Amino acid sequence: MTNQYLAYIGTYTDGKSEGIYGYRFDATTGALEHVSTTSAIDNPSFLDIAPSGRHLYAVCADFEAMSGGLVKAYGINSETGELTYLNEQSSEGDGPCHISIDPSGKFALVANYGSGSVSMLPIQQGGLLGKATGFDQHEGSSVDPERQMGPHAHSIILDANNRYAFAADLGTDKMMVYRLDFAIGALVSNDSPWVRTPPGAGPRHFDFHPNGKFAYLINEMGSSITALHYDAERGMLNEIETIPTLPAGFDGVNHCADIHVAPSGKFVYGSNRGHDSIAIFGIDQSTGALTALGHQSTMGETPRNFVIEPSGAYMLAANQDTDNIITLRIDQQTGMLEPTVHEVEVGSPVCIKLLAV
Repeated sequence: MTNQYLAYIGTYTDGKSEGIYGYRFDATTGALEHVSTTSAIDNPSFLDIAPSGRHLYAVCADFEAMSGGLVKAYGINSETGELTYLNEQSSEGDGPCHISIDPSGKFALVANYGSGSVSMLPIQQGGLLGKATGFDQHEGSSVDPERQMGPHAHSIILDANNRYAFAADLGTDKMMVYRLDFAIGALVSNDSPWVRTPPGAGPRHFDFHPNGKFAYLINEMGSSITALHYDAERGMLNEIETIPTLPAGFDGVNHCADIHVAPSGKFVYGSNRGHDSIAIFGIDQSTGALTALGHQSTMGETPRNFVIEPSGAYMLAANQDTDNIITLRIDQQTGMLEPTVHEVEVGSPVCIKLLAV
């Protein structure tokens, strides 16, 4: 396994940031070294990289106007880290906030937070994006009169078999489930088209266990994680339990953000914005149930996103409101985290993606 990566950082550009930042990441030391800046992009917030490693895709949104979202395609120079603009297409909705490239590299799937919809765009020769061929408009609301008056799709994730896609909708307290029709590039509602979360939970991000039998959903508004059984044949999720991400006695304002299962499958981590920490949980390998193990400060404010490098030795945590990314060392036996000396300044970081080089 390589220990050298390119780390691409998506940002909000209303402060110090100019666009997408590229760093070299050394997974033997945890060090980050700046190599590229791709500027003149408005809010390239969430990113994903094609399986080939040759192309990067970014969603770009005007979150004040909540109008006309874009998806942009870039070529990657793996030697220098530089990005080359290729083209762009409409996200077919407002406020796009998440993108996933399917494992075959044929389609980009996008979640539009503002309009509460999801879309599916074909990836053409040379990494160019085609116009969306698949689309679904979510409907409904939930219990919070301020944030859940309508749908707000917050992420869209594919399973390992590339058969189903799962879209967490914060506004409706549902996880929408789609079958993927690659012949026509469509998102088809599954036989069981959604899974409900607790009222007011506000589901946000989602990750699968490496064994494919379990999955974990982080709830932004409820500050909780829902553990689920996954039936890969039918694309069905069934709740195991929902547990809090905050320590007992914390009474401040908190909103969860990101979630990732460790490559070993032994632990799952979730970020708290407000408590400004990574919550650490052990996973029962036979049942998928969780045990709270503790919390680690992210050494900054509002950890919107984080990534675990593939060997499982390090985590990079992006603190949006203090403009910094911190490297945390992972104890792979206990799951606990420890800050390192490695830290870089990046304006309003909101997404980190790694590419092995």
